[in-house]
Amino acid sequence: MNFLLETLKVLILSIYLSLEAFVKLFIPVRRKCVVGEIVLITGAGSGIGRLMALEFSTMGVTLVLWDINQEGNKETARLAKEKGASEVYTYMCDCSKKTEVYRAADQVKREVGDVSILINNAGIVTGKKFMDAPDSLVEKTMEVNAMAHFWTYKAFLPAMMASNHGHLVSIASSAGLIGVNGLADYCASKFAAVGFAESVALELLATGKDGIKTTIVCPFVINTGMFDGCNTKWPRMIPILDPNYVARKIVDAILTNQVHLLLPRSMYFIAGLKNILPTKLGVVLGDYLGAFHLMDDFKGRTKVD
Repeated sequence: MNFLLETLKVLILSIYLSLEAFVKLFIPVRRKCVVGEIVLITGAGSGIGRLMALEFSTMGVTLVLWDINQEGNKETARLAKEKGASEVYTYMCDCSKKTEVYRAADQVKREVGDVSILINNAGIVTGKKFMDAPDSLVEKTMEVNAMAHFWTYKAFLPAMMASNHGHLVSIASSAGLIGVNGLADYCASKFAAVGFAESVALELLATGKDGIKTTIVCPFVINTGMFDGCNTKWPRMIPILDPNYVARKIVDAILTNQVHLLLPRSMYFIAGLKNILPTKLGVVLGDYLGAFHLMDDFKGRTKVD
């Protein structure tokens, strides 16, 4: 009897929620007010981190900016204040080091307050073939792109859970959904970031903390310099993404409590195909889409972006 009842419940909910999702395609989702929220962005000294800070600067939030590049971080703060941000705090933090993350987090809690929107954005890429990547860089990639998320969650999630209010944002990558030739360590770190964020999101729901929202962002290559030299085989289908566009879409996803954001939109289709196609056909499709040669002309940079 329990099996029949639970199956019937799932069927009814499946129909209802599918219809709800379809209707929402045509009705704009109401955006939440973030006035008074404390927004922490890691890797805020350049790239998408800086642009997200500028997007939030007009929304009445308190900005907390972390970066290993102190000068870049101060420049982001200056630009945010020029755009209208009234409260901006900058902290130098090497997110690859657990002790540094905890130290900076304690300082933020003392000087600013409890972070209510946490955006894990800091990231690095080596761009080397697996056997050519020095062990130190592989470890650094995992520490910045994945392990830092563990430590920031440990630091700021307790206060969110106590109030059942907050938002956790993971800036991952499409390389966290689909493996790419020449990005073994990067893909591993981003797969880890996605899996970690999804697991914690389920844990929060299972414990009744539904007031804490989560957003996982998986963009294709963004034109910030981090992946300088990378080319896309089919730019109309899978374009190199404009940083300002990506920042706007991420902030919009946060304001609408969107759980997953894949960019460009074609990535939803491509990621879906990966899980249903035969393996050999998936390899053929990957070759067709350019996954074998994306990194052929990579130059990039190895510092935190």
